[in-house]
Amino acid sequence: MNIHPTAVVDPRAELGQNVTVGAFAYIEADVMIGEGCEILPRATLLRYTTLGQSCRVHGGAVIGDLPQDLAYTPVESYVSIGDRCVLREGVTVHRGTKASSVTAIGNECLMMANSHVAHNAQLGDQVILANNALIAGYATVGDRAFISGGCLVHQFTRIGRLAMMSGGSACQKDVPPFCMTRSVSANTLMGLNTVGLRRAGIEARDRQQLKQAFSLLYHSGLSVSNAVSQMRQTLTSALVIELCNFVATSERGICKFIK
Repeated sequence: MNIHPTAVVDPRAELGQNVTVGAFAYIEADVMIGEGCEILPRATLLRYTTLGQSCRVHGGAVIGDLPQDLAYTPVESYVSIGDRCVLREGVTVHRGTKASSVTAIGNECLMMANSHVAHNAQLGDQVILANNALIAGYATVGDRAFISGGCLVHQFTRIGRLAMMSGGSACQKDVPPFCMTRSVSANTLMGLNTVGLRRAGIEARDRQQLKQAFSLLYHSGLSVSNAVSQMRQTLTSALVIELCNFVATSERGICKFIK
C-alpha cells in the first residue's frame, strides 16, 4: 500500500492490497477499496462507498456524496462500483436515497470527465459515459451501452444493452437495446447501433433479424404491442426476444423513429 503523506485516510476505511492513494486525496470511514486500486491526487471517496479491484479514480472525482433529492433524510445508503472501472476528472456518483438502497455501477465501466450518476441509478458492465453525460436518479443503463458527450437521461428511464446515445441527445422515454439515438434531439432514434453490434461480435444472422424487428416496430404501421407480437411469432433470435421483452415491459414508452 502506498499512501501519500498529504492524503487524509480515515482509519476506519478498508483498503485492499497494493492500493495507491495520491496527494490530498480524501477517504472517509466506511469506505472499502479493492485490491490494486489507484486513488489519484485530490479524489474524494465518502462513506458507504465500495470500489472493486483495479479501479482508478482521478482528481476532482467525488464518489458517495449525499443524493441531490429533496426527499432524502439522513440514512445509511450506498454506492457500489465493480472491478476495473475508470472514473475520470470531476466524476460524481451519489448514494441511494432510501435506507439501504444502492447506486450501482458494474465492471469495466469508463466514466469520462464530469459525467454524473445520480442516486439509485444502475449501470451494467462495460458502460461508457462520455464527458458531461448525466444519468438521473433511478435510471438504468444496460451492459455495453455508450452514452455520448452531453447526453441527458431522465429519471427512471431505461437504456437498453448495446444501445448508443449520440452526442447531445436526451431521453425521457426508454431507449431499446441495440438502437441508437439521433444527435441533439430528444426521444428520437436514428436506427440500430450497427457499428456497436459488429464490434460486440454479434453474428450476421442476429443483426439481420434485429433489422427485421426494427422495421416491424417502426416502419410497419403496427401498434407497439402488435409489432412485438409479430416479432415474437416470426423471429427467433435471442436478441430479438430481448428487444421484445424490453419494449413490452417499458413503463415510460420507447423512443420514436424519425428519418
